[in-house]
Amino acid sequence: MSKRMTVRTVRQERKGGGVEEAVRDGVAQQRERLMESLRIYGGHYSELSRRFAAWLGLHSTDATAVLEIAAAEERGTPLSPARLSERISLSTGATTALLNRLEAAGHITRAREHSDRRIVTLHSGEHIQERADEFFGPLAHRLDAAMSPYPPQFLEQVEAFIADLNATMDGHLTEQNAVAPRSLHTP
Repeated sequence: MSKRMTVRTVRQERKGGGVEEAVRDGVAQQRERLMESLRIYGGHYSELSRRFAAWLGLHSTDATAVLEIAAAEERGTPLSPARLSERISLSTGATTALLNRLEAAGHITRAREHSDRRIVTLHSGEHIQERADEFFGPLAHRLDAAMSPYPPQFLEQVEAFIADLNATMDGHLTEQNAVAPRSLHTP
């Protein structure tokens, strides 16, 4: 239990806040613990991505792009360069340079398979999925085993919860993009 939350509960009870506020603080503490767990999971995911990049001999941004391209293919929705740019938070120019590097190394291909030939889709190179499966396969099995005791209804709730958090974060990031970022040195 965080000291901040404990102090708040004690103050409310002294002011006559009673059990209701203490229960709400319990919910606040639970949410705080949950958010901390999600931050830790995100950190682990970032570290795993960094290790995958090193394992492939790529810069971490290049490996992240390769993973995004491969994951989109697995979902049956190949990415365009513009969508990849959004997903990995790079400018279009930086994304073009990244794609040129990855294509030259044989890690990705660009295709014009849509009826509108101006639309380019990105595909992972033949060896990428195999290498990703080799690297992430053991973890995938462990994660599947960790989730297997939970009933499908609970996992659906978690999925909806995470989707709500992602939508909230996306909305916040979109709002921040609309406002020019302030320099740390700007008063």
